[in-house]
Parts: sequence; C-alpha cells; structure tokens
Amino acid sequence: EVQLVESGGGLVQPGGSLTLSCTASGFTFSGYAMSWVRQAPGKGLEWVSSINSDSTSIRYTDSVKGRFTISRDNVKNTVYLQMNSLKPEDTAVYYCNAPLYGLDYWGQGTQVTVSS
Repeated sequence: EVQLVESGGGLVQPGGSLTLSCTASGFTFSGYAMSWVRQAPGKGLEWVSSINSDSTSIRYTDSVKGRFTISRDNVKNTVYLQMNSLKPEDTAVYYCNAPLYGLDYWGQGTQVTVSS
C-alpha cells in the first residue's frame, strides 16, 4: 500500500522558515519523481515544486523560486521542502504528491500558516 506522510507544518511569522518532510512507503521511492502541491484557503490546488528520481531535475513555480528548496533522500525515502522568507500568501495546506502507475497518490497534508 502506497503511503505518503507529511510533517513539519506550523505557524510561522513572515520572513521565517519551515522545513516540510514527506516520508514514503509501499513503492520503490528512488525510482519516481516527487512533487509538493499546496492549497490556500478558498483556492484550488497549486503545484509548488518537483524533483526527479535522482535529483538531477528540479523545478519550482515562479512565486517560490529563490525562497524554497526541494530535496530528497532516497535512503530515508523522504522528500523535503525547505521554505525560507515565508510570506502570508504561502499560507496553505501542503501536500506531497507521487505520480505512480498512472495514478496520483497524495499525503494527508500539513498546514503552513504565515502570520504575525
């Protein structure tokens, strides 16, 4: 059974930092790309960042470039999202996503709230 478990969210002041983690199980993690997707209150899903299986290809949505860093540890079966210089508009539920076997698998999400 594929499982994705996110952690690391919380309340942070503008300009602060958080690191999200997503630990995967039930599939060969090292063979697949992973993504982070977020959903702000009252809005739809927004793709944030993706990393390929061996970390040689990384992409970000424009609004987080230079502030967020995606990485992965294929030994720990974990993908990370380091978020710096956080803004109120980064407030959202952040989901880990794995496209596998023609389907999209999702974690339960972790809430990030940026507020003073």
